[in-house]
Amino acid sequence: MGKHAAIPASGACAASIDFDGALGIVAAHARPLGKQSVSLADAGGRYLAAPVFARIDGPRRDCAAMDGYAVRNADLKNGTTLLRSKGTSYAGGAEPGAISAGETWRVMTGAPLPHGSDRVVMIEHCRHRGDVVVLDAPPLGKPHVRKAGSDFLAGDALLAAGTRMTAARLVVAASADRSEVEVWRRPHILLVATGDEILAPGCASRMLNAIPDSLSLAIEHLCASAGADVVTALRLPDNERAIADALERAAADVVVIIGGASRGDRDFGRSALATLGLEVAFADVAIKPGKPVWYGRLGQTHVLGLPGNPTAAFTIASLFLAPLIAGLSGGKVSDALPWQLRHATRPIPANGPREAFLCASLSCEGAEICDRQDASGQATLALADCLVRRSADAPATNEGELVLVLPLC
Repeated sequence: MGKHAAIPASGACAASIDFDGALGIVAAHARPLGKQSVSLADAGGRYLAAPVFARIDGPRRDCAAMDGYAVRNADLKNGTTLLRSKGTSYAGGAEPGAISAGETWRVMTGAPLPHGSDRVVMIEHCRHRGDVVVLDAPPLGKPHVRKAGSDFLAGDALLAAGTRMTAARLVVAASADRSEVEVWRRPHILLVATGDEILAPGCASRMLNAIPDSLSLAIEHLCASAGADVVTALRLPDNERAIADALERAAADVVVIIGGASRGDRDFGRSALATLGLEVAFADVAIKPGKPVWYGRLGQTHVLGLPGNPTAAFTIASLFLAPLIAGLSGGKVSDALPWQLRHATRPIPANGPREAFLCASLSCEGAEICDRQDASGQATLALADCLVRRSADAPATNEGELVLVLPLC
C-alpha cells in the first residue's frame, strides 16, 4: 500500500458532512494516475493525456462526394451536353490524370478527381452511350467535390487533452492516421466484500444463515463502466485481523470495502485499516440511503467504504465511486454525474432533513419514483434506472414538476 501520507485537501474528518461537501473532498483527491500510450483498439472510454494532431490532410486530395461524372464548368451548356468518357476513377485508385475540353471521367464516391474538373454531376442526371456521356440540362448547384484539406489539415489538433474517447472520437483519431494515443492510466481497484453471512451467488441456499453476495459483481461492473479495472475481488469474514492482513498485502489505486461501514460490534471496515495508517477524510454523509459511507487515504491509496445494504451501496457507488474513478482516469468527477431535469410522473412527498436519492425509472414521460425506497432492498433495482435527487427538507413535488435525475449505468 505504500507509506502513510497526510491527506492534502481535507483536514480533520468531517462528521455528517453534506453530499456536495463530501463530493468536493473526493474531487480534490481524484488526480490522474499516470500517462501511457495505447493502441486505438484499447483507447475506447479512456481520457486523452495529450492532444491528437493530424498527420495528414483530410481529404488528402480533391475527391468525389457522389457517384457521377467529373466535368469542367466551361463544358456545361444550358441544354443537352455531350462529353467523351475517358475512364473510371475509384476510391484508392491511381490519379486519373487531367481532362480537356469536352471530356469527362466517371467517378465513384471518394475517388480522386481528374485535374481540371470543377464538379461532379450525379449519375442520376447522366446517360451513357458507348464512350459518350449525355447530360440533360445538367444542374449547376452544389459541386459535390470534397476539396483536399477541407475537413482538416496536417498538424491540426483534432482532439484536446482531457477528451474521453467515445466511438465517434475514435473515428477522428483514426482519420488523423494515428495508431496510438496517449491516455491516462485506468485505476486498479481492490474490491472487498465483508460479512460472515455472504457467499458467492448460487451457494447461499446451502446454509440457512447465508445470503448471496449480491453486490460484488454489480460494483465490479460499475467500475468497468466508469473506466477502472478490478484487479482483485475478495470476500472476507467480519474479522478485523483478516481484513487488515488482506489489505496490507494488496496493491491497488482504490480499495472499495463493501459492508462494515457503520458502528456495530462487527463493523470493522475502518478500524481494520486504522491499524495500517488510514486517514479518514469524511464519514457519515447527511444523505439517504447510504449515510455510513466514508472515504480516506492509506498512503497513496484511496479507500471508499460502502454500506452493506444493497440499494444503499449501489447508490453510494454511483454517487462517489464512479466520480472518483473519473477523476483518477483523467476526467472530471462531474463526468460521472450527468444530472438532467425530467418531469415527475406523479407526486413526490416532502423530504426529511437528509438529502435523498430516490430510486426511479425513466420513460419518455419523465421520472417515476419506485414504490419501495428500502436501503436493504434489492428487488426495486430491477425497475430503477435512475436516481431522483431531493434536497434536505424539500417540499412536496407535484406531478409534472421538474426534478433532478441521475441516470444509472
